[in-house]
Amino acid sequence: MQRARGSSRRRLRSRARCRAAAPLTAATAVTGVTAATAATAATAVAAAAVASADNPGGGGAVEGAAGGGTAGGLAEDAAAGNFMRHSNIMVDVGKWPIFTLLSPQEIASIRKACVFGTSANEAIYITHNDEVFAFGLNCSNCLGTGDNQSTIVPKKLEALCGKKISSLSYGSGPHVVLCTEDGEVYAWGHNGYSQLGNGATNQGITPVQVCTNLLIKRVVEVACGSHHSMALSADGDLYAWGYNNCGQVGSGSTANQPTPRRVSNCLQGKMVVAIACGQTSSMAVVNNGEVYGWGYNGNGQLGLGNNGNQLTPCRVAALHGVCILQIVCGYAHTLALSDEGVLYAWGANTYGQLGTGNKSNQLSPVQIMMEKERVVEIAACHSAHISAARTQSGQVYMWGQCRGQSVVLPHLTHFSCTDDVFACFATPAVMWRLLSVEHEEFLTVAESLRREFDSPETSDLKFRVEGKYIHVHKAVLKIRCEHFRTMFQSYWNEDMKEVLEIDQFSYPVYRAFLEYLYTDCVDLPPEDAIGLLDLATSYCENRLKKLCQHIIKRGITVENAFSLLSAAVRYDAEKIVCAMGLQYITDSACKG
Repeated sequence: MQRARGSSRRRLRSRARCRAAAPLTAATAVTGVTAATAATAATAVAAAAVASADNPGGGGAVEGAAGGGTAGGLAEDAAAGNFMRHSNIMVDVGKWPIFTLLSPQEIASIRKACVFGTSANEAIYITHNDEVFAFGLNCSNCLGTGDNQSTIVPKKLEALCGKKISSLSYGSGPHVVLCTEDGEVYAWGHNGYSQLGNGATNQGITPVQVCTNLLIKRVVEVACGSHHSMALSADGDLYAWGYNNCGQVGSGSTANQPTPRRVSNCLQGKMVVAIACGQTSSMAVVNNGEVYGWGYNGNGQLGLGNNGNQLTPCRVAALHGVCILQIVCGYAHTLALSDEGVLYAWGANTYGQLGTGNKSNQLSPVQIMMEKERVVEIAACHSAHISAARTQSGQVYMWGQCRGQSVVLPHLTHFSCTDDVFACFATPAVMWRLLSVEHEEFLTVAESLRREFDSPETSDLKFRVEGKYIHVHKAVLKIRCEHFRTMFQSYWNEDMKEVLEIDQFSYPVYRAFLEYLYTDCVDLPPEDAIGLLDLATSYCENRLKKLCQHIIKRGITVENAFSLLSAAVRYDAEKIVCAMGLQYITDSACKG
């Protein structure tokens, strides 16, 4: 199931509900933070930020009958700037090389993105304004730009702008299929096997709505195999079309399916809640947690205990009594995650992608141990032979074909999300799902601390300098500065005050000092940096002294030398400035 939260809306939330096949509901938890706790929260953030502030800066012969692709679904989480977040994890889209073609402004505008192609050389992204752009090699017109020209400059897909794309997937041609929040399905690209669902076999050069049998349905998820496609409706009906040489469409024959056809047989009367496609195989999970598979089974990727192809859906009997919540497909292997956080794997294992410790294929599901931790997310991409998983504690593991190496057991990485595994170690380095962000921001501890500087809402202390107020937090000052740590001891009167008067330094200088304690940065003209140097000397802030000296040295010119010297006299720092001026003259003479 190549998606994140898009599927969670229809997932079961307990084993009991799985057993009873109860209707699915979406549960949303809302956590509030009152204003009364803001100062306490800021104190905690300050304590956690000390360290940050003080330290700135393929397979075997039968591993598939066709080429590769991937399926992706909506992950409705939030992020900030050019980062994308899933389940409170941020993903830097810059880790995918193709995005280095974009400017920082273009990167910052991205709300959703998908990287695909045989060499991860095509990309589609959606902006915060819901504009859709594509760029890259454009094989088989897969960019949907209306021509067959490659482009390193993003081109707008007018037909999709404002459509609110919710799920996107692609095959190996490649062809692209997506659905919108309104349930409409669009497809374009390679169409040699009618995988676009329009009844024809000519390539689609622009996005066109898939109408046959889907107009009256609200589609919530799509998935693509190598050359076949599937669409899942909100009421649990599953439709499939395209290449069917191994029965992957589930129609009961091996004839290609030119338009969407409902997958029935064993799924008749059942509500499908999750789907995934391998190269030439298909998997589905129904609302009681049962798993069904059909299509190519030469490596046992259907999990049926044999390696015979299936022309219609067949239940994975080995998982009887297990409630599956998530399912994903690799090139020719399958991963499934239960409601108890247990990971199961089966199918091809040429590169160790099952994580069993060997390279033997598995015809039936086997449990994969993850350091006795509960798994909360699994990831695979059917254009690659790599697997990944994230545990409840946030640890991310990977195994399989990792940059050419075969990793046969789950390997603990330093990543914080499964998406990074595919950006850095998958071949090709595609995205295993549609990355998605919203406007809500996700800040690091250091960024949160920086934002709280001079914040009246959370501060518990004010400095008044030259009649102006600067809002701060005692906890931050005590953690970052020995002078304040001593000042706020109980025997100092200042500890009881809410406003402290400062008259020995100017407002720009003192504000810059306090901001430095929050950000570890100084941004002052050389004239004021001399005053800050004097303050740093008084408060025994040695690192700040070095920063000020650096600013002064870099800022000395023939034009401002006398004004700097005048400022230095006021702060009794003329020796330092004279020395720096002499150094500047010497350096200039050498350059001359």
